[in-house]
Amino acid sequence: MTALTAAQLARLIDFPLHRPDATAKDVEQHCAIARQHHFAAVAVNSSYVVHARHFLEDSDVKVVAAVGFPLGGADGDTKRYETEVAVDNGAQEIDVVMNIGRLKDGDDKYVLRELRDVAEAADERIVKVIIETCLLTRDEKLRACQLVLDSGAHFVKTSTGYSIGGATVEDIKLLREAVGPDFGVKASGGIRDYATAIALLEAGATRLGTSSGVAIVQAAG
Repeated sequence: MTALTAAQLARLIDFPLHRPDATAKDVEQHCAIARQHHFAAVAVNSSYVVHARHFLEDSDVKVVAAVGFPLGGADGDTKRYETEVAVDNGAQEIDVVMNIGRLKDGDDKYVLRELRDVAEAADERIVKVIIETCLLTRDEKLRACQLVLDSGAHFVKTSTGYSIGGATVEDIKLLREAVGPDFGVKASGGIRDYATAIALLEAGATRLGTSSGVAIVQAAG
């Protein structure tokens, strides 16, 4: 791929703050860093969407709400309601965790309904579906991708960063093959340096989720 400038790379990065002990002050500081580097978005737990939106007012950085995070096991109606509240509070994008257990059960009807409900509640905002690739077989990853495609969502995303593994080049290549050339693919989990970020983008990722965004952008020059 063509070499990216630091500014171009920053616009591909979602800058997450999902720590359970993160405070409003932490969110404020995180948003200030995101403003400084012009990241694509700040991703926060849904109770802090209002704060993040306030701290990013009049900036080009969007606010992403995490829904069903990090396990994905909440009831589908709960995820829909969480999405509705996040939107009401100013969320501009939604990152939702797929129900991994239901996928493994082969209950594709349940998973599809859940994702369609979230996409509908997002009211045309970008929805990224986390499928937690490290927990899935190859066939399950392909089924998950098809469900995401059918749901009205806009991205398939590798990981929460809270499971047993993160994004890999192999998984990004597989997801890109599964969803085609025009659908969003977000690599997330374990992206800590510039070389890894570029390798994942070259493999087909169109967005990166990383708390190491500052170091990665600085390494780009």
